[in-house]
Amino acid sequence: MFRVRWVVTASLLVLLGAPAALLAEEFQDLFNGKNLDGWVAEGVKDFDKDGESRPVWSVQNGEIVCTGKGFGFLRYDREEFADFVLQVEFRMAPKCNSGLGIRTRVFDPKSSKATRPSIYSYEIQLTDDAGLPASKHSSGSLYRYVAPKVSAMKPASEWNRIVVECVGSQIKATLNGQEIIDVDQSTLEALKQKPLKGYVCLQNHGGTIEFRNVRIRAIKGSDDHQQGKLSTLR
Repeated sequence: MFRVRWVVTASLLVLLGAPAALLAEEFQDLFNGKNLDGWVAEGVKDFDKDGESRPVWSVQNGEIVCTGKGFGFLRYDREEFADFVLQVEFRMAPKCNSGLGIRTRVFDPKSSKATRPSIYSYEIQLTDDAGLPASKHSSGSLYRYVAPKVSAMKPASEWNRIVVECVGSQIKATLNGQEIIDVDQSTLEALKQKPLKGYVCLQNHGGTIEFRNVRIRAIKGSDDHQQGKLSTLR
């Protein structure tokens, strides 16, 4: 059934004038549900508890778990992505602070401010702020640059689902079914030089958070569509 729908979708795109090459591949799982194969921990990797050293990042019950000690990232190291649709489900503990890095680079703790996603590229903020007003530092924001349209975060301990779509300079995001970001970075002075390709990562910023269903769909052949006029289907 999925392949039938995809053939119909591809045909419609061609009929609407979109080049046949501007098509999305199938979703691929970045997390296998068993271990952190393909992922690299950056920054603080371990912490002491009861006299034992334990990893900040682990896999428990089929989920990526961040224990929230120190500061750092878990980066998918096998591939950089330019245009894509990224889906992630997450659940955080009270007072958690985390984030999702897109189109980013390798993080170097010695050059933290230059290499962290929120400065080098983008961090989509994830924090325990359900019901609070939207701002450039609230959940769903392109942290420090663009505030989400609405506050869509669920209360701590509930699962959230975020979908991020990047096509050229256009960045869109929905959180729990609500559109929160729709921006063309080429139109904003502070964002014009942001990279159009890079890694994706998860953030540890001192809060306990779980991730699951981390999936991505690459979009190929979009060099001539840097303004992101084509919206991929979800």
